[in-house]
Formats: sequence, structure tokens, C-alpha cells
Amino acid sequence: MDAAYVFAVRFRLEPTGGVRVDPQVFETRLRRPADPPGDPGWRFFRDNLWRGDLGDPVRFRSVVEDALDVPVESVEYRSLETDREYYEALQAEIAADLAQFNADTTTEVLNKYLGSSVELRE
Repeated sequence: MDAAYVFAVRFRLEPTGGVRVDPQVFETRLRRPADPPGDPGWRFFRDNLWRGDLGDPVRFRSVVEDALDVPVESVEYRSLETDREYYEALQAEIAADLAQFNADTTTEVLNKYLGSSVELRE
């Protein structure tokens, strides 16, 4: 099983010692491995995303700044990239306890938190 949450990150370099960089602002993709369904942390999407957007962009930007050790200007969720095995395990884990998501179906949960941003790799 393989899956990762993908984010677009815009960050700024602030050099010291009289040196300059041009450009100062860069954009990159950040991939956060998705925890296996059922493992601690597997509900990352529920705790951080809503309809395919970050639920708390300011807090998440701070988390990314700590991880990258650069000033981050913006972070935007792009997708959950996954293989079929992970996606099926995720759906089964969600279906096992729909009440925790306040939803009636697995599809509703996925749409509620991930929007339409799941990229399935074959």
C-alpha cells in the first residue's frame, strides 16, 4: 500500500550575510505519507481537510514551516495520491465506523473531506 497527501507550498528564502537570491519566492510540492488505515494518524484527512481545502491554513502553514525550516507564504492541499490497495483499505476503515465522520456512506465521507481530489494510481 502506498499513499501520500500532496500540497502546493510557496516559500521564501531570506538569506543573511549580504547575499541575495533571485527569485526569493519558490513553489514546490510537499508530499506527506498517508498513515495506513487503522494506524494512529490515519484520520489525517478528517483532522486537517474540509471539502478539499485545509481546515486551518494558518496552523498548517506553521507546521510546514517547522518541517521545511523556511518561511512559508502559503500551503494548499492538492490531492491524496494513492494506489488501489490503500484506497480500498481506507474505504473499508471509514465504512467500519461512519458515525465518527457524521456521515451515512463512505462516498459522503470522502467528498466531505477530500472533495474530488483523490488521484488513484494503477
